[in-house]
This record gives sequence, C-alpha cells and structure tokens, in this order.
Amino acid sequence: VFNAIQAAQTLGIAVFSVHGRGYRLPQPVVLLDQEAILAACGDYAPWFHLQVLAQVDSTNRYLMQESVRGVPHATCVAAQVQTAGRGRRGRTWLSQLGGSLTFSLLWRFQCGAAGLSGLSLVVGLALVRALHGIGLTEVQLKWPNDLIVQANGQWQKLGGILIELQGDMEGPSAAVIGVGLNLEVDTTLRQLIDQAAMGLNQLHGKALDPNQLLGRCLASLAEHLSLFAEHGFSHFQPQWAAYHAFDQQAVDLHLVNGQVLPGRVIDIAEEGSLLVETADGVQRFNAGEISVRSAG
Repeated sequence: VFNAIQAAQTLGIAVFSVHGRGYRLPQPVVLLDQEAILAACGDYAPWFHLQVLAQVDSTNRYLMQESVRGVPHATCVAAQVQTAGRGRRGRTWLSQLGGSLTFSLLWRFQCGAAGLSGLSLVVGLALVRALHGIGLTEVQLKWPNDLIVQANGQWQKLGGILIELQGDMEGPSAAVIGVGLNLEVDTTLRQLIDQAAMGLNQLHGKALDPNQLLGRCLASLAEHLSLFAEHGFSHFQPQWAAYHAFDQQAVDLHLVNGQVLPGRVIDIAEEGSLLVETADGVQRFNAGEISVRSAG
C-alpha cells in the first residue's frame, strides 16, 4: 500500500494519511466512465469511439499516434491522469486527478489542412455553448482558443484548446483536437500556473460531474464540426463575436519578438484572423503571431 501511495504522489495526486484510518484524497473524485459519458452525448453517442485511459502523458500525442495507425473518425481519448499535457506555443498544460477534464478528439476532413482555417475558434464556440447549456453563462472566449471568465477583478482562464493537424495541404486531413478544462485549481497548482486561473466547479458553485460535462462537450463538438466541414468558419463568424470577451475592447498584443502593440479589437475575419485597430490602422493577425491581453 505504501508503494502504491508513493506512486500516486509522483503523479501529483495528493494523498493524506489519517491516523488509525488509513489514507484519503483531499476531496471525493468522480472517475471518468465510458458508459456515463456516452449516455450524456445523447443522440450523438453512436458517432464516437471513446477510450478512457487511466494514465497517459498526453492525450494529443497518444491520439496522433493512433491516428497514423488508422483509428476511426470521431475517436475520443480521455484521461483520468495526464502527466505531460501540452498547450499552445510549446507551453505545458498542468492537470491533476479530479481537478481537470482532459481529452482529445480525432476529426477527419475531406479538405486539406489549408481549408481548416478557423477550426480552433469553432471548437471554442462549441465548448462555450456546452458550458452555457449547463448554466455557466459567464464563460466567454478569448481569441484564438481560451475559455475565460471575469472574476475577482481579473480575467481567469478556465480552459484551452490545442489542435494538431495531419495530412496534405490540399488532400484529406485530420485534426487532433485537444481540450483541457479546469475543474478545480488548488493552491499548489495555482502557484505553478503563469496566469490567473479558475475551476469550473467554483464558478458553478458545486462539483460538476465530469462524465456529464464531457458528454455535453462531445455532442456540441459533433454538431459544430459537422457544420464547419460543410460551411467553414464564415458560417460561425457573426456568432463568435457574441462570446468574445475582448470584442471592441482595448488590448495589448504580445508579438513573438517581444514587442507589445496596443490596439482595439474590431472583429474576427471570415477566415478566423483577429482584426485590430492600431496606430498604423486596422491590422490582421493570425494565431501563431501574437498573444492577446486585456489592456486593463
């Protein structure tokens, strides 16, 4: 038992020793359950090929490898514990047992990678609508791929998206869509994160069932990705701005060369780029070029 507890702690799982009673976790944990997740998908359940892993370094890395081996369209991999999650621009995505919902979804497209512009924005829209559907209507989007909420006088990150593409620029392609949602952000984890972060449980006022949450997210993703494959991002462009936290707001654009450029967000272009009014006029930025921060 002692060795098992030590192994759990190396994965970042806090375990308390209770004298005379054994060991316990800091709080109850609802584990992911394949049947419960698919039941929460509703009519979309037959679409998905779902795998629930006890432990994996990265659901995206795992599914990228499985995609090469030919796993079917709409394969989803969710992990109880993810030890080496990745975020945008090479960042690390930190997660913990019971405190995070981490999963990756493989979605195959007939078009090439060149035709998938705006995909991360559509994924964000699908997720924020799923969260609004369970009453978390305060959740907003930050271009290009963050879910945020304004609380305690600042913007707090609730989740993020990492998309990796396979295939030719012109031929059939596949996207591995990685999603990480914060359920709980304890003091230890908060000290390791380089920005303000918050858990969905705190926002909800009580613990969410991760199986219900994942099922609702998958159903919403299926609906939105199907429309995206048919119509592209332009179909969602007017709707996306309604959820954009920084729409018509003053922002600071952090460029890859370290420069900070002030401006005001004007809109999202038809292909998903950010339109910002700067001292040099309206400029267009793509996701890999900048990070956006509120000027406030």
